Amino acid sequence: MNKDIFLTNNLSNKKEKFVPLNEKKIGMYVCGPTVYDNPHIGNARPLVIFDILFKVLKFKYGKKFVTYIRNITDVDDKIIKSSLEKNIPIKELTKNIIESFTNDCNYLNCERPSEQPKATDHIDIMIKMISELIEKGCAYESNNHVYFQVNKFKDYGKLSNKKLEDLIAGSRVEVSENKKSPEDFVLWKPSTDNEPYWESPWGKGRPGWHLECSAMSKKFLGNEFDIHGGGIDLLFPHHENEIAQSRCANNTKTFANYWVHNAFITMSNEKMSKSQGNILKIKDFKNKTNGQVLRLALMSAHYKQPLDWNDKLLEDCKNTIEKWYDLYLPVKNLSKISDDILLPLYDDLNTPGYIANLHQLYDKALKGQDNEKKLFISACNFIGLLTETREEWLNFKKKKSLISEEDIQKKIALRDKAREDKDYIKSDLIRNELLDKGVLIEDKNGKTVWKFK
Repeated sequence: MNKDIFLTNNLSNKKEKFVPLNEKKIGMYVCGPTVYDNPHIGNARPLVIFDILFKVLKFKYGKKFVTYIRNITDVDDKIIKSSLEKNIPIKELTKNIIESFTNDCNYLNCERPSEQPKATDHIDIMIKMISELIEKGCAYESNNHVYFQVNKFKDYGKLSNKKLEDLIAGSRVEVSENKKSPEDFVLWKPSTDNEPYWESPWGKGRPGWHLECSAMSKKFLGNEFDIHGGGIDLLFPHHENEIAQSRCANNTKTFANYWVHNAFITMSNEKMSKSQGNILKIKDFKNKTNGQVLRLALMSAHYKQPLDWNDKLLEDCKNTIEKWYDLYLPVKNLSKISDDILLPLYDDLNTPGYIANLHQLYDKALKGQDNEKKLFISACNFIGLLTETREEWLNFKKKKSLISEEDIQKKIALRDKAREDKDYIKSDLIRNELLDKGVLIEDKNGKTVWKFK
């Protein structure tokens, strides 16, 4: 049985066997948030997907041999615009959004990456990289701007699988009289008096967005590393530009060997976006939905496929976890997990296949002994599920319920009396009233039992 890891590599548009550059030094870089607004559910998908890949790599190669870098972009035009709209200083805005992002990661039960560098802490190495690109004739200064000259890199467009002229025609390039060609992209731009700036050989200014990731990945992972990840929307121009400037600056034939991108989240098959008015913030779920439910929902479709977000998806995931918690046992370690159980995850992070494995393990555990239950819980724990105790799971549901347990029992007694009197209309009204307050009641073996939804 094949125990190798396979990933879909957008550089080749094929599923490939993962062969690390060095099994003792595996590197993965994933583009993190631009901290101008609270993260939305679309931002949550790569958080969960690459968290799972991080777990798989650590399990396969050993925790100390895997480095996962996820940056934070805290200087960008979007941040400047948002601070002006909100009338908040940039430092205060970015501090608040980073805190919100961290809370969202904890809510989704995502591990902290090995390092989470901020762009503003690495301006010096960005300036150094720009200087190197100018010296090599790959970039030029124009009116206090510095641009990367795209036609100096012959492989431009290889990741996007398009020719340069097609990319230019099909995208919105920044038109500027400072550029030699419309497709050239900015590495450094001047700042006005009320914008953040750093001193540089080209005057007071700030780096371009694409350059930030190239500089930070180089610092933490070197000139070449194994995996670069992010949402599919970053493939062009962001990741294409990263490859161009990094390979030119570093004199390498490769940058990252495997490019892994997750597909969009949709609503009613429409891409989630501000222009569509269908943005759902992660923080808006926190008081009504356990983070494990969102986590399971985010891995319910293969990462390469769009995920349509709806109430039924969340309800199905909540019911699944509710059922699984019936078998909960505290498990200290994951030593019983085998490669055979993890095979779907080895096969291009097939999370739906792994969830199907969990359902099979649940069915066996339901009829088996404690060792089968522990194996099931361990397999759930591996992908960040059932990591809370059963009491914590139930307490969350209690918190969001709109009625006390004492009042629930009173309502059930009134319903029992109505059923004795054959007043079924009143009985149904009480059932529906409890349901509206987050309490589900069922009649089993002549008794009424209840649970929080």
